Amino acid sequence: MYDLQYYCKGITMSHISANDLKTKGVAAIEAMLSEHSEAIVSVRGKDRFVVMDIAHYHHLRECELDAALAQTRADLAAGRFVQESPEAHLARLDKLA
Repeated sequence: MYDLQYYCKGITMSHISANDLKTKGVAAIEAMLSEHSEAIVSVRGKDRFVVMDIAHYHHLRECELDAALAQTRADLAAGRFVQESPEAHLARLDKLA
């Protein structure tokens, strides 16, 4: 598995309060994202949401897909898979339900 702290070194997130978002609108997000890659929106003092630039979001989605592909390749290499017909697969799924 991946070491999240290794990949997240140097990434800092700042906070935007819901009140700042309410009063300043998108300008509060734009200001925060001009200095940080992500910003946490806190509501009543609790972290609730994360906002980021769409390009950063797409990058993270690609990373998720790369991680899933790497895990699948590792499973195949280790023999952690089942080879069966579609009918046998559906029957096996029915037994799990």
